[in-house]
Amino acid sequence: MSVNDIYLPHERKVADIQYRQSLATILAYGEKVLSTPQGVPAITYIGLSPMVFKMKNGVPLVTERAIPFWKSAIGEICGFINGVTKEEVLEREFSCSWWKPWVTEEKAREIGFEPGDLGPASYGGAFHSFPYPPEPFNQISHAINQLKKYPYVRTVHITPWIPYWIGRGGFQRAAVSPCHGWMFFRVINARLWMQMHQRSADFPVGVPANMIQYAALLLMFGHVTGYTPDTFVHSFFDTHIYEDQIPRVQEMIRRTPRRLPSLFLTKEGLAITDIFDFRPRHFELRDYNPHPAIKDIPVAV
Repeated sequence: MSVNDIYLPHERKVADIQYRQSLATILAYGEKVLSTPQGVPAITYIGLSPMVFKMKNGVPLVTERAIPFWKSAIGEICGFINGVTKEEVLEREFSCSWWKPWVTEEKAREIGFEPGDLGPASYGGAFHSFPYPPEPFNQISHAINQLKKYPYVRTVHITPWIPYWIGRGGFQRAAVSPCHGWMFFRVINARLWMQMHQRSADFPVGVPANMIQYAALLLMFGHVTGYTPDTFVHSFFDTHIYEDQIPRVQEMIRRTPRRLPSLFLTKEGLAITDIFDFRPRHFELRDYNPHPAIKDIPVAV
């Protein structure tokens, strides 16, 4: 089955309420934390229930507000699996331009980096070039090979975390310690499941991008391995809403969730056999009917 054939007709899809419920849970039961690395107080909730998305019901692109940057999110994950660790390469080759505030000259100077450098312990370094003598280890290739050769195993796992290069006090080799990207894969009856665990989740801003980019990655994995993408599970540790984001979050909670869209591979995308060849242009969104965009949600850097 082609990954383009997994979706129900749009009229048969069920409106998804999980993102809206998650926002409401964090606001209602979270604890106010005054001291955060970003310097902005946050409502923080530990132990949020995972969001579980059956892909046939559509891809998890939130409808509580329009997300016009969905291609940039997919471009970012395409760049990361290709080992990109430079901001200018993400922007030039993968159409993702939002990393600039995190790799300024001032921030780079604090950890001894050149401006624009995400670092060897960033997502791209860990996913594609995990330091393992005598040569870097490509976790993405390894996972795909495992899925193809041994579809019955429960050990297909990818980590964004290089522990000896993460941490304050002289160990930091990433401009931003990875917040997402702990991936687990399982094949059941020729159907592919993926769980992505996220240690730190800015729910109003970061999570919508993470939802769509990892769902797209599941489609990519399914396409190149031949398995039908079945379910994407998105789980969390520290979920938070920054204090200055609360009015916009309350607006989203008041809005009624709508049916999820479908994400298709283009004709060019369907011809791809190597996962590292995917780019944002290989994806096409259909039946996306969100509420109006909320363009002024503050971002904590």
